[in-house]
Order: sequence, then structure tokens, then C-alpha cells
Amino acid sequence: MRNKKQLIWQLPFLAFLIIGTVLIIRQQQKLPYVSIQGNIFGTIYHITYQSDKDLQHDIEQALAEVDQSLSPFNPQSIITKVNNNEDVLVDDKFVEVFNLAQKISQDTDGAFDITVAPLVNHWGFGFKTTNSPDMHAIDSLISFVGYQKVTLGKDRRIRKNDSRLMLDCSAIAKGYGSDIVAKVLESHDVNNYMIEIGGEIVTKGVSEKRSPWRIGINRPTEDPTNMNNEIEAILQITDLSMATSGNYRNFYYKDGKKYAHTIDPHTGLPVEHSLLSATVVAQRCAIADAYATAFMVLGLEKSKAILQRHSELMAYLIYADHEGKYQIWCSPKLREKIIEN
Repeated sequence: MRNKKQLIWQLPFLAFLIIGTVLIIRQQQKLPYVSIQGNIFGTIYHITYQSDKDLQHDIEQALAEVDQSLSPFNPQSIITKVNNNEDVLVDDKFVEVFNLAQKISQDTDGAFDITVAPLVNHWGFGFKTTNSPDMHAIDSLISFVGYQKVTLGKDRRIRKNDSRLMLDCSAIAKGYGSDIVAKVLESHDVNNYMIEIGGEIVTKGVSEKRSPWRIGINRPTEDPTNMNNEIEAILQITDLSMATSGNYRNFYYKDGKKYAHTIDPHTGLPVEHSLLSATVVAQRCAIADAYATAFMVLGLEKSKAILQRHSELMAYLIYADHEGKYQIWCSPKLREKIIEN
């Protein structure tokens, strides 16, 4: 009898709680969607979020902190000081990215490697330039490239086996920056957003149309101008991150030969295989970013082998068959998220 009486007394409170929750949800749905853009990491960011707050200053401040930690193009950044062999203590952002990079390097047998910077620079795709690729120089550079040749001490200092070793986090920093922006938005109770920094994307909740976010995957058509945005497929995703790597935009021709920006850390040479574009979907954008780069080094079959080990990762791989025609390989779980183009 007492339980029944307690339930009767609780009913008004429960009804009030339900009504209050419904009102809060309706109020949140009335909030406007804000779209902002700007420049960071040598590229453009686009962010759409639902809120009545102007958060651009907070977002850009957070991105500036990432730049100050990880940008090799910033002469005052921590990573620049590490590359110049200055005695510097790395910050929390550096520690997080370095440890994640080392973990993914080990998992991909060095296909992803942030010590590849000297080779990338030598081929003219990095933060330093060179006159012309030279095989003797490449053989010399390979001798001090390798993720096993650099460690992070408990004293927050980077230790190198060779002082010429340099770090470049460009293949993970945009994804990490996107994750950082997501944290900024969520600290302001933003539940619906889409973040895009140089093609690396984080989504949460729903778009202004009250449906999952629609994200396009570009067709890998050679386009160094970045003006061709022909869409190969559209994914409908939410609460997920996505990153794409490909050699169809960042390349150059010399003496009639094409040189792509993805450098194999093992050979020191630009990759040459059938894989044209790798799109990876994961919970964290930094992870998606790094694996997309690794897949472009590994090629189709080795990438599929890694995906079999990682059920938490999904991928959309575009490759050329023996006749040069586009073909698609897609993770079964990701195929369910493709909508009509």
C-alpha cells in the first residue's frame, strides 16, 4: 500500500519532469544554425553548429593553440623547435598527437610515420623545399627516418637517434584540430554540428534539416587547382569523423613523370599503385586522418587487411583496375550509410 501511495505522490513530479524535458528539447530545436569559416593550417575551415552563441573566437583560439604546438610552418611552434634541436618541453597537445602517431605507426608497420618529414621536404611537398629529387640523397635521408628512432621522455622532451631527424604531423594535425573544435563546441553544450578542416570532418547530431549530416566523397580526378569537386558518393553520417587522403590534387610533373605527395617511408619514393583515394570513418578524426594516409602508402590489399583487424574503422577506397577504370571497395557497415548521389 505504501508503494502505491508513494507512486501516486510521485506522478505529478514525473509528469512535470517529462513536460520540462519536452520544452527544453523544443527550445533547443528553435536555436539557429550558425555557419563560419576561416583560415588555419594553410587551409580553410568550415563549421556549422546549432547555437545562439558566437563561438568563432573560442574556436580560432583553440586552433591557434594546435598551430603553436604542431605546425612546422610556424617558426615559433613547439614542433619547429624540436626539429631545430632546441631544448623544449612539449605541451599536452603534442604529447597526445605524438603518442597516437606512434601507436598507428606500429599498427601499420611504419606506413604512417611522422618522421618522414625530410623525405617529404626533399620531394618538394613539405615545409622546406629542395632543388631536385636525388636518389643518393634519398638513400641518405632514409637512414634517419623511422618512428622507432624518436621517443618522448617522461620529462616531456623529444629524444632522437639522429639530430637530423625531423617531425611533421601534417597527416594527423587537421584531424586532431577538428577533434579539438568538437571539444570546444561541446563545452558550450552544442549538440548538433559539422566541422570541416581541409577535408577532415567531425559530425554530431543532426543538420538544420533535422537529418544526419550529408558528406560527399570527391571523385579522384587529377586537379592541382582544387577547383574540381565532382562527387563520387554521399554518406549520411552522424556522431562520426571522416578523413580522405589521395594523390589526385597534391602532385607535380617533372620531365614527363608524375610525382605524388604521399611518400613511402620505407622506400623514400612517392607511392605508385592502384589506390587513388582512401576515405576512413572513425570515432576520432585524428585516427581517421592518420589511417587514410597509411592506406595511401599501403595500397588496396594491405589496407583491407588492416580494416579486418579494426572493426571500429570503416573505409571507402577508390582504385584503378588494370584498364585504368575507377573501382570501389567499401566496408559493409559504411555501405549502409551511402545515399543516392
